[in-house]
Formats: sequence, structure tokens, C-alpha cells
Amino acid sequence: MSAREIVRLMNEEESAVIRAMTAAEGPLANAVEHAATAYLAGGRVIYVGAGTSGRVATMDAAEMPPTFGVDPNRFVSLIAGGSDASGKAIENAEDDVYAAVTALNQLKLTPDDIVVGIAASGTTPFVVSAVRHARQKGIWTCGISNNRNTPLLVEADLGILLDTGPEVLTGSTRLKAGTSQKLALNRISTGAMVLAGKVVENLMVDVKASNAKLKQRCARIVTELSPLTQDEAWDLLERNDWSIRRVLAEVPVPV
Repeated sequence: MSAREIVRLMNEEESAVIRAMTAAEGPLANAVEHAATAYLAGGRVIYVGAGTSGRVATMDAAEMPPTFGVDPNRFVSLIAGGSDASGKAIENAEDDVYAAVTALNQLKLTPDDIVVGIAASGTTPFVVSAVRHARQKGIWTCGISNNRNTPLLVEADLGILLDTGPEVLTGSTRLKAGTSQKLALNRISTGAMVLAGKVVENLMVDVKASNAKLKQRCARIVTELSPLTQDEAWDLLERNDWSIRRVLAEVPVPV
């Protein structure tokens, strides 16, 4: 195949991802509601994955503090092989069922937490073990898989099937399966933050202004939600540690 033919084929195959996401809207909404409830109760959303699934989960969890101003310990990712596996493949780690149980026990689970296991095959021992262990401890669990009738979907309180079908490269779940998992976690985490009041209209009012670009974004959000000019917004943000909510509270605009 030519390079153009490869790209075209992969683009055509990706349409299966959107079909799978549409079919899973109901279960995904259920997961969003449980994640929001957990957050509002002071609990944590704990992702568990291995390989690509674990790295997708780690990325989603890492982006929550700067995007929504949440504490880093509120969205947590456990990846088979530990933090080293976030940047490189540690393939044999996914078979360690005891490591999953140990990692969850170290987090000291509470009834307010939820555990979301992600595995394209739905059979990954590390993930299935974690979900089974959490459920046995009375924690609400969700399993996300790209294959039907898998142990992960059975073991979890809520099973979410993302039926993306065979990959262009057989077994390479970093393709359609990985894309669908990223979209699913996008919906769960973002939807939960919307329900938890971390968003006004379509604006991230708790974004952390950790660089120049985000400071500009904060000022822009303030001007959109208030009668302040850009200069006025910038001045008030500087005097309020770049807290959009504190600035808006000074401007009598309901949030």
C-alpha cells in the first residue's frame, strides 16, 4: 500500500470508533454520574490499566488538576508496572494480579471512591484483579473493554463495551481501541466536572494559570463572564492569585 492508501484505510476504520461511542452513550452517562457523585463526596476516581490503556488513563488523570483546579489525588491512575510504565512498555507487568491488589490497598480505598478498569481485551489480569478486589471491598466499579462478554465487563458493577472491531494491524489496540478509550475517559472526567459545577457555560472557571497562555485564557474567561475589560480582568486576577472565581465574586456576576 502507498502512504496515502494507508492513511485512507485508517481514516475509514476510525468511523467505527464514533459508532461505538454512540452505542455506549447510556453506560458512559452512568459512569459520569458516579464519577461526579464520588468527587462531590470527597472521593476519588481511580483508573486502572496496563500498556496503552494505562497510559491513556494516566494522561487523563494528569490533565485534571490544571484543567479543573482539582487536587492531584482526586483523579488517580494505577498502571501495571508502576510509573515507569507511563513512558515505556513493561509488557509482563499486566499479568501481576497481586500488584493490582497491593496498589489499591496502598491507596486506602473508601466507600466514596470509584474504580474504573480499562482493558481493550477485557481479560488483562492486572485490571480484572483490581476491579474484582475493589468490588469485594464495596467500592463501585466500572469496566471498559473493546470485546464482548469479557471478565472485566462481568466483574464490574457497570460494564461499558466499546465495540470498535478488529484493528487495521491485528491486535494493535493502540489504534481504534486506544482512541475509543481516550474518548471514553474524556467523557467520564469532563462530564463529572461539569456536573460537579467546575464549569460555567462552556468555560473552565477553575483552570490553573501556570503559564502565560493560561493566564491569557483566565483573563479571556473573566471578560466573557463579566463586563470587565481585558486590562481590568488581568489586574484583578493578579491581585487574586489568578482565581477566576474570586474575581467574578468581586464583580457581582452570578457563578
